[in-house]
Amino acid sequence: MASSFSKLPFLLFTIFFSSTFALNTTSTTSLNSNFSSIRKFCQTTPYPDACFDSLKLSISINISPNILNYLLQTLQSALSEAGKLTNLFNNGGSGNIVEKQRGIMQDCKDLHQITLSSLKKSVSRILAADSRKLADARTYLSAALTNKNTCLEGLDSASGPLKPILVKSLINTYKHVSNSLSMLPKSGPNKKGHSNRRLLGFPSWLSRKACRILQSTDDEYDPSEVLTVAADGTGNFSTITDAINFAPNNSNDRIMIYVREGIYEENVEIPSYKTNIVLLGDGSDVTFITGNRSVVDGWTTFRSATVAVSGEGFLARDITIENRAGPEKRQAVALRVNADFAALYRCTINGYQDTLYAHSFRQFYRECDISGTVDYIFGNAAVVFQACNIISRMPMRGQFTVITAQSRDSPDEYTGISIQNCSILATDELYDNSRSVKSYLGRPWRLYSTAVFLESYIDDFIDPTGWTKWSGDQGLDTLYYGEYNNYGPRSGTDHRVTWPGYHVMDYDEAYNFTVSEFITGGAWLDSTSFPYDDGI
Repeated sequence: MASSFSKLPFLLFTIFFSSTFALNTTSTTSLNSNFSSIRKFCQTTPYPDACFDSLKLSISINISPNILNYLLQTLQSALSEAGKLTNLFNNGGSGNIVEKQRGIMQDCKDLHQITLSSLKKSVSRILAADSRKLADARTYLSAALTNKNTCLEGLDSASGPLKPILVKSLINTYKHVSNSLSMLPKSGPNKKGHSNRRLLGFPSWLSRKACRILQSTDDEYDPSEVLTVAADGTGNFSTITDAINFAPNNSNDRIMIYVREGIYEENVEIPSYKTNIVLLGDGSDVTFITGNRSVVDGWTTFRSATVAVSGEGFLARDITIENRAGPEKRQAVALRVNADFAALYRCTINGYQDTLYAHSFRQFYRECDISGTVDYIFGNAAVVFQACNIISRMPMRGQFTVITAQSRDSPDEYTGISIQNCSILATDELYDNSRSVKSYLGRPWRLYSTAVFLESYIDDFIDPTGWTKWSGDQGLDTLYYGEYNNYGPRSGTDHRVTWPGYHVMDYDEAYNFTVSEFITGGAWLDSTSFPYDDGI
């Protein structure tokens, strides 16, 4: 599960896979032999027929038959099919798609644009001839597959003449994405050391004023250096949305938005072209962003978020984000993040079912309080939580509580939930009813669901079995659930589930889920000023 790469020449990538699949590169190889080699190679991918359709063209245009070219050719097929899919999305109105829930087509369109960007960035990372950049490509392609699943989930409730055509095109397009991801090398863990707490200097590209603001604690912010939001009208803006809209698009610099004490009743969306947005509050006990969208009220889960983040490089500090829809409204997201290099520090995220949607890409949460009832940390990001309070609340009658519902759908995806040095707690109401209300660490939303608890305190409201099923035996053989060096009254593993996918982890296994390995944190977290532990 490691994500860091050594500085070995990128040539090793090609040589390794060329030898692994015995690809014949001599100019005298016959056409039939080339076809045979391609078919043999494609049998190692999730969708061999789609792979062969992509690569057979390489023979006629005389592309050298090596793994690098095969990967690039497959990505090109994915981009080509994604372009056709764009046209279908643009025809989704006027009764062609009838939405049962608001936002289905908009979700699909927005996610599709992110996928197009991810595919293009994957090509550029691979062409960079630097093995360290392959971690980025794995992240981008994993996120693209997550986008597909989210779109299909929404379309499942839709109707209309375009629906079957759109679903078929989605599935066919993403076969090439899955194949591309499977062709990337699986790295091994680097040399491991003890954990170091990191709070280092800032990179040269970060402005002095940005450094000063990020380092500040309780001091007043200089209004000339930030966009100030104040609910009473004394700032530059009275809503966070207005400040986001004012911020420049595709910024390479941090855009500081200071949100003064107050309650902001709005649904904040940070689209993919609003990059490097920083939300700074006066404290999670006085700065609140609240909403109440829910699935019961007609929104998609994706679109129900009080704060929805798609812009890369998002940071937040000292803010509470909550969805007040209530447990009876079922899925109601407080925070959704589908942005790379996103980090939150000293924030509170409150809800009931589906509180925190860690949707995709690389994310980090430090010293945050997160509360909910059912599946309240869910999604398919590669995400690490450190020193957080994770608090289960009293659910509705007949429900049980579950913390994680991770949705990894393929063994090739590089995603999962890592909870390290956190406290697993319950509200007083739930604790008092813990004999009648079951509570669990997680359940497998999809087949390869991946979640681990490392060095964390686990209170005794958690059921001794630790984990629970989703539906029947779904994923019990293929999931990866692990625990390492936890403590507290319910940290014992003697009575845990005995599924093939459950692991009492050793040090090496646990290290693969640390900041340095799992989310390549050393490459980007130093720029945030947020503290983090890079290892075990």
